[in-house]
Amino acid sequence: MPTPLQKRKLMGEINVVPYIDVMLVLLIIFMVTAPLLTQGVKVELPKADAAAIEEAPDSQPMVLSVDADGNLYLSVGDDEDQPKSAGEIVDLVGKVMSNSPETPVFVEADRAVDYGYVVGAMVLLQRGGVTSIGFVTDPLDTYPVPE
Repeated sequence: MPTPLQKRKLMGEINVVPYIDVMLVLLIIFMVTAPLLTQGVKVELPKADAAAIEEAPDSQPMVLSVDADGNLYLSVGDDEDQPKSAGEIVDLVGKVMSNSPETPVFVEADRAVDYGYVVGAMVLLQRGGVTSIGFVTDPLDTYPVPE
């Protein structure tokens, strides 16, 4: 036992156990709250009129339409008003793009169609060789925007 006249030796180590406890508590808090922050985020998109796309005067655009039931129609061929299968669309689009790669391509989808059908239509266009796609929309003042 040291006497009052002797000095105690200084301890040069830091006790890190309390810091580890705090770190583990913070880790658990972040693990619990991180999934909540990425789900259900409300985003308000800007409301604006889209400018019209200028078309080349000598090229007829190709339009892929998706109706409310998810049926696909292509503005190429004799039977434009008949639904087409995925294979037919890829074949027809591939033929058009190989003959005229600068042909403008547009997707026209019904307002009530599921977004997955639109993405599927875009994938079919990509398989056919399309590198740039435009979307056909109605002007802002004729289309009610949800608030």
